[in-house]
Amino acid sequence: MSSAGEGLARPLPEPVRLNVVDLASQVLGTMPATLIPPPLRGIAKFDPRKRAKLGSAPIAAQLENDKKFRELVAESVESGWPELVASLAEGNVPPAADPVLVAAAAYLTRPPGWAEMIEMARTDLERSAVAAEGSEREEAVSRLREQLAAQKSAAKEESDRLREQLKVARTENSELRRKLHEARERAKVAVRRAEEMEQAAEEARSAASVAGSAGESELRRLRERLADVERQLEASRRAAREGRSIEDARIRVLLDALQDASAGLRRELALPTTISRPADSVAAVTGERPGVRGVPARALADDDPQLLDQLLALPQVHLIIDGYNVTKTGYGTLTLADQRNRLMTSLGGLVAQTRIEVTAVFDGAELNAPVQVVAPRGVRVLFSAPGETADDLIRQLVRAEPPGRAIAVVSSDREVAESVRRMGARPVPSGLLLRRLGRA
Repeated sequence: MSSAGEGLARPLPEPVRLNVVDLASQVLGTMPATLIPPPLRGIAKFDPRKRAKLGSAPIAAQLENDKKFRELVAESVESGWPELVASLAEGNVPPAADPVLVAAAAYLTRPPGWAEMIEMARTDLERSAVAAEGSEREEAVSRLREQLAAQKSAAKEESDRLREQLKVARTENSELRRKLHEARERAKVAVRRAEEMEQAAEEARSAASVAGSAGESELRRLRERLADVERQLEASRRAAREGRSIEDARIRVLLDALQDASAGLRRELALPTTISRPADSVAAVTGERPGVRGVPARALADDDPQLLDQLLALPQVHLIIDGYNVTKTGYGTLTLADQRNRLMTSLGGLVAQTRIEVTAVFDGAELNAPVQVVAPRGVRVLFSAPGETADDLIRQLVRAEPPGRAIAVVSSDREVAESVRRMGARPVPSGLLLRRLGRA
């Protein structure tokens, strides 16, 4: 910012120039559009944070050449620092005032002797910069001295550590030499013992050669004795087999008698011909577990049509059916009552053909009253209790069965299938049962 025509021999100090431009940019943002100098109208539209940075040069030039614009900026300075401006107008510079602020106010308001005031501020700023630079140098020297002291301390600690390591290494070296000497002595003793043992072995070989002929004759005698013992053993085995056959006959007679006695006792006590099943013990709203260990001989996929046929052929298999999962898959357009009746009719035919144990489980959580269900002979129908789902009831049925019994659970619910599979039962998709019932 040149001021040759205003009495300045040099441009404004950089801090003063930045302060003046910042004040002018603030005033520029508050001026009516008609009063904004034409060169600054585009800059006046900038964001206030960018106005002083991007428009620094045009604003400085306008302050230098446009007296009216400079006086408008000076008015804002007079309203902001009236005491400072009044003191400068009287030719007095406050001793404690900021040199940058003094120079900026003098440049804008132009009191008598304003050029000298700016030069005095420049001198104060340069003196402050020199003092700050000296302080920074002193701080740098102090930091370097501290670093040097720290490095000396670290070097001393490292030296002490290395001395200690050297001392330990020397001690270990001395110990290793002692152990090496002891090992050499033990090696010498071992060599002497080996020589002695070799001599003893040679003497033993000589003695064995002398006793060889006597050993051969003794071996022949032992072989003859062994043959006699084998003949006696064979005779004993023959006698034991004959004795065992007699004992077997006796045991068979006793078992037959015991079986006849138990049959007579059952008739006399009038015991029932059937027993309750484990699934009958599970509590449910009306009507009243797992791994099909004996899964079909060859591995079958869950959707293999032959899977259900092979499962139904297993002895004493228990077929547990997720009722609504099957009915909604096969005939979901019917009412729930019609779905249950249709499933019961189909299951009756299946039980008549296969004579297996079948339990149909329905979700009864939303039932307001007991449901009348006509279950065919051999089909157990259960509804889950309030607060319990049909899935939970199915898992209880699987857990109630003894380990090892064949159990098949018909449901297309993946969560049910995975849980019963972990418990040992074999899951079967609902579609396979529907296909089997359709065949029946």
